[in-house]
Amino acid sequence: MTKLRKKLLPGHIALLLATAAPAAGWAQEASPGNDESQALGTIIVTAEKRSEDIQEVPMSISVIGEEDLEKLHATQLTDFAGYLPGFIVQDGGAPGQAILSLRGIAPISAGSTVATYIDETPLGSSSNYGAGSTIILDLLPYDFQSFEVLRGPQGTLYGATSLGGLVRYTTKAPDTEHTSGRFGADVSSVSGAGDLGFGARGAFNLALSPGTLALSASAAHQDTPGFIDNVRTGKKDQNDTTQDAGRVALRWTPNQDLAVTLQALTQRSDSDSSSYVALDATTHDPIYGSLKNDNYVPEPFRRDVDFYTATVNWDLGWGDFVSATSYSETESRVSTDASLIYGVLFPLFGAPNPGISLFTNDLMLYKTSQEFRVASKPDDRFEWLAGVFWTRENSAQDQLASAQEFSGAPIVGLDPLAFAGLPSTYEEYAGFGDVTWKFSPSFDITAGVRWAHNSQDFAQISGGAILPNTVTPGSSSESVFTYSFSPRFHFGNDSMAYIRIASGYQPGGPNVVLPDVPPSVDASKLTNYELGLKTTLDDNRWLIDAALFDIEWKNIQVSASNGVASYLANGGKARSKGLEFQTLYSPVAGLRLGVNAAYTDAELSDDVPSIGGLSGDRLPGIPEWSASAIADYSFPVASGWTGRVGGGLRYVGSRKTDLESNPNALELKSYEVLDLNADFSNDRWTIRIYVKNATDKRVYTNETAILSALDGSITQIRGIPLTPRTIGVGFDVNF
Repeated sequence: MTKLRKKLLPGHIALLLATAAPAAGWAQEASPGNDESQALGTIIVTAEKRSEDIQEVPMSISVIGEEDLEKLHATQLTDFAGYLPGFIVQDGGAPGQAILSLRGIAPISAGSTVATYIDETPLGSSSNYGAGSTIILDLLPYDFQSFEVLRGPQGTLYGATSLGGLVRYTTKAPDTEHTSGRFGADVSSVSGAGDLGFGARGAFNLALSPGTLALSASAAHQDTPGFIDNVRTGKKDQNDTTQDAGRVALRWTPNQDLAVTLQALTQRSDSDSSSYVALDATTHDPIYGSLKNDNYVPEPFRRDVDFYTATVNWDLGWGDFVSATSYSETESRVSTDASLIYGVLFPLFGAPNPGISLFTNDLMLYKTSQEFRVASKPDDRFEWLAGVFWTRENSAQDQLASAQEFSGAPIVGLDPLAFAGLPSTYEEYAGFGDVTWKFSPSFDITAGVRWAHNSQDFAQISGGAILPNTVTPGSSSESVFTYSFSPRFHFGNDSMAYIRIASGYQPGGPNVVLPDVPPSVDASKLTNYELGLKTTLDDNRWLIDAALFDIEWKNIQVSASNGVASYLANGGKARSKGLEFQTLYSPVAGLRLGVNAAYTDAELSDDVPSIGGLSGDRLPGIPEWSASAIADYSFPVASGWTGRVGGGLRYVGSRKTDLESNPNALELKSYEVLDLNADFSNDRWTIRIYVKNATDKRVYTNETAILSALDGSITQIRGIPLTPRTIGVGFDVNF
C-alpha cells in the first residue's frame, strides 16, 4: 500500500501499530560574453560541499531560482516540482503532506527515500517512526535564493535517507554592504472557490556595520481559498489553507577569513480539511461532483516547523573549515475521517448502529545535528575533504481512533476505539571524506567514503476498546558504509562527460513486537551507476545536460501485515533505470526556451510475498515518462520599464498507487498542465499576473482506496484533485 493510504486506512488496526532549473538553468542570469543579453550565466552550487559551477559537477542537478519561483507564484512543492526532471511529488492533500521520489526510488515503508536540507543542515526524520515518508518539509518559498535537486544517492556526503537523492532550500545570506528592503502582495481566484486568495510578503536587510555585521528578516503570509464542498455537512470550501513563514538571520564577518551566520526560521501550515473528493469504488467517477466530498467530520492538517542554525565558515589559508549546527522542532497533526473504515465495526461491539470514527495522528520531532568539515583549497593536482557528523532526534507519534454516534456523542464503553503511542530516539555519528586526483586538465577522479553508526530505541504502547493495553520496548544498532567514485572527462572548453558510481542507505530500526516478526529491520541500500554529459554550445547560449542511470536496490524496507497489525520487513530487491534530459537555449536576446524529460523504469527484481509484490511489478507512484517545457521572453517597453511573458507546460505519465499485483492498486491517469505568467518591472516596481492550470484541467493526482475493517472491501475511493485554475495579480516593490 502507498504510505498515504497507510496513513488513512490500515484495513484493520494495522495503522495504529505501523508505523534544475526547468532546463538546467532556469535560475541562470546573463553573464559577460559576446552578447550579455543572450549568454546563459553560471550557477554556483555546493553539491559536493565545495563551491562549483553546476556544469562542472559530476552528477545530475537541477536548480530553480528565486525569480522563477516568484514568476510561478510557487507556494508549495507541487507548484514547481513538475519542472524538475525525475522529481515526483505525490500530493497528500495539503502543503506538508506528500511523498517525494527521485529516480523511481519511492518509499514503500514509513521511512523517507529523499533527504531534505536547508543550507548545510538536514531537516526531517531519519528513522522509521518519524513519518518521514508522508510528512515533509514544504516551505512557503519566500526569501530563498534557490531550490536544488541532487539526483541519485548522496549517502557519502549527506548520509541517511538520501537513496533517491536530496532536495535543498538555499537561503540568502545577509548582505554586510548594503541596506535594502522589499514588500509585495497579491490576490488570486481559484475556480470553484467562493473566496479570493491573498498573499503578503516583506523583507529587509540592514548593514549594521558595513562590511562586518548585517541583519536580515522576512515574513510571508498566504491564504489559499478552499474549493471542495461537503455534501454531507453543507460546508462550503472546506479545504481553506493558511501558510505563514518567517526568517531572521545575522551575519558577522570580523575579517575577510571568518564568517558566522545565525538563523532562525519558522513556518506554520494550517489546512481546514484535506483536499479529497469522493469517488465511486467501481467506476472511479466522482460520486457527487468533481470537487465534492462527503466526510462526516472535518479533516484538518497542521504542521509547525521551527528551525535554528549556526554556521561558521573559516578560511584557514591552507583550507576551508565549516561548522554547521542545527536544532529543529516540528509538530504535525493529521486528522482523518475513518468512519467508513472503523465505524462499520461498532455493532460488533454492542453499539446499535454504525457511527463516526475520527483518526488523529500527532507527531512531535526534535532534532539536533552538528557537522565539522575541512576542505583543501582548489588545486591543479590534488584536492581533499574530510568531516564528521552527529545527529540525535526524539520523536513521539500518538495515534487515536474514536468511536462516536452520528450526533457526535462518544459511545460509552467503545470510545476510544484504539490508541497507540510510538515514542522513539535516533542517534547517529559518522565520518566521511573524499579526494580528487587531477591526472591532467582533461581527466580527474573523485572517490569518497562514509562510515555511519546509528542506535535507536522505541516503545510500543497500545490500548483502547479493541486493542490490548501494552507497553513494549525495542531497540536496534547498526553500522553502514557508503561510497562514491566519479571519473570526469573534459573535452574542449565547454563539455564534460562523467561516470558516477555511488551508494546510499535508509536506516533500519527496531520493529513492533509480534509473533514471528524479527525484532529489527536491516538498513536498505542501493548502488547507482550513472553516465552523464554536460555541454555548453553556441557561445554559451545553449546548455545540454543528459544522464543515463541504473540503480540496484536491495533489502528494500516494506510495511508488511500479518492480518492483525503492520510491521517492518526487508523485502528483496528492485531496479530503477532510465534517462534524464534537460536543456536551455537562448536563440535571440531576451528569449529563453527549455525542455526537460525523464524516463524511469522502476520495478521489483524479486517477489515480495509480505506485501503481495511480484518480480516485474512497477514501483508505486512512478510514471514512466514525465516532461516539461518552458518559454520566457523579456523585452523593453519604455521609460526604464521591461516587459516579460512566459509559460510552462508540465506532463506526468500514468502510474499506479500500489504495486501492480496488489488488487487494490489504483490507476492514476496521465495529465498535462499549462501555467502562464507575465510582469512589468523597473528598478523599483514589479507588477505580476499569473495563471496556474490555465486550462482548468480536472484530474486526480493521487487516489486512496477506503477499505472496510469489516470485510476488507473497497467502500469508496478518495481522490486528490489537481488544484483548479488559479488566476492572480500582484506587485513587489524594492526600497
